Amino acid sequence: MDTPTGHGRYGYSALPDRPVYDWPGGKRLAVYVALNLETFDFGSGLGAELAPGGPQPDVLNYAWRDWGNRVGAWRMKALFDALALPASVLVNSRLYDDCPGLIEAFRARGDEIVGHGRTNAERQGTLDEAAERALIAEATRTLTRHEGRPPAGWLGPWISQSPVTPDLLAEAGYRYLLDWAHDDQPVWFVTRGGGRILSVPYPQELNDIPAIVARKDTGRQFAEAIVDGFDAMLEQSRTAPLVMGIALHPYIVGQPHRLKPLRTALEYIARHRDDIWLTTAGAIADHVASLSAA
Repeated sequence: MDTPTGHGRYGYSALPDRPVYDWPGGKRLAVYVALNLETFDFGSGLGAELAPGGPQPDVLNYAWRDWGNRVGAWRMKALFDALALPASVLVNSRLYDDCPGLIEAFRARGDEIVGHGRTNAERQGTLDEAAERALIAEATRTLTRHEGRPPAGWLGPWISQSPVTPDLLAEAGYRYLLDWAHDDQPVWFVTRGGGRILSVPYPQELNDIPAIVARKDTGRQFAEAIVDGFDAMLEQSRTAPLVMGIALHPYIVGQPHRLKPLRTALEYIARHRDDIWLTTAGAIADHVASLSAA
């Protein structure tokens, strides 16, 4: 019989058996919006597909993704401004060169800037340890230089991790990661050398790539899922503090026919702002760290 293998990062814990705590203001449901700002290589590399791509250069899909940075992201910013919504902006570091002014516009809103690799044309989890460490270091240096401080959180391009990614992130000074969708509460991960890093829940169900690109949901179906998920989690949070993330990509939900129903869903959530903690992934991580310290 084969010996079972595991990741060794955290043990099993049933949600009903855990201690109950509050988010700031006595709230029980923390809601954050993750906006993925990504850049891709022309003529090579990975990228989501609107339609099956042809030989490289795959102009159809490259241009569709590029539209997100040129048009869709700005429509998303206007929507967030209108609803006074904070955002965790997940940033490929090469965007500073590829799309000057884009990240700066979200920085000016006071949004959190989160590390998201160099580009979404690559996966970090396929690299050896030295190359993955170098990728993390390069992206971190670029974000730190532009933002004036290092990012606290990281999401791997394509949710890509190697067996040592949490260790490398902790060793690089990251306080939390977003790759794991295994819980509705933040969970501490054990890292080598006796350290730890916090896993903040990042959605794969309420995420427009799996929903719209993979499952072929319409924009309206995706928006309805957001509202239904919010209603259910608000009720469930009566007995336990929960985190609800919403993952968005401008080239998908920035499209006018999808932005309209998304606006309706986010307006619905914003109307409940007195009942929830509308926040960022980094603020959630900071709050849990303060509770652990106390």
